[in-house]
Amino acid sequence: MTMNSELSADLDEPVVEPRKSRKNNPEKTRENILQEAIVEFVQQGLSGARVDAIAERIHTSKRMIYYYFGSKEQLYVEVLEKLYGDIRNTESRLHLAELAPVDAIRRLVEFTFDHHDRNVDFVRIVCIENIHNAEYVKQSGAIKAMTNTILDSLGVILRRGAEEGVFRAGLEPLDVHLLISSFCFYRVSNRHTFGEIFQIDLPDEAIKQRHRQMICESVLRYLQA
Repeated sequence: MTMNSELSADLDEPVVEPRKSRKNNPEKTRENILQEAIVEFVQQGLSGARVDAIAERIHTSKRMIYYYFGSKEQLYVEVLEKLYGDIRNTESRLHLAELAPVDAIRRLVEFTFDHHDRNVDFVRIVCIENIHNAEYVKQSGAIKAMTNTILDSLGVILRRGAEEGVFRAGLEPLDVHLLISSFCFYRVSNRHTFGEIFQIDLPDEAIKQRHRQMICESVLRYLQA
């Protein structure tokens, strides 16, 4: 049975709201579904992911998942929003505005490196979404709004750095964001092929720390006046 036919069959039956009780926690239920959906989408991709497989993992029904998310595609959009939200929300707690410009950039680069290294699922989901030409990112105004916050923050840091004479003038926040993301994303997204071709163990702690420092220094050299 195809995904569409599965969904149609389920929607033919009335959707019953979860029975309320002292143990009922809608937010926790949504979070549990999202966590298991991340696993399923990472392992199977959007096309291969099965809602009933997600339901089995958390001992619920497909109908319950459709009640909370409407469809597999909407569940996937909310997985994207959650994963992008995790990195953007943490960035907002780095207190970059309180740091000197050079220190702020260093902290941002180190955080981005560590986040990508520790959250391989985020990298894989972004790769999957690129296969789909960002079709589902286009449906989410939330993701675009989140990204604007880091660009605004970067813009302030770059202007302060230029005023203090430590960064050159005219730097574009989007260009700097792309530079940082490219360095940090590539070594995770391509760690298997790159590692095999060049016979290097990218997850090795000593290599990881060397690359972390190298990326910081490279970004700062690009920004310097």
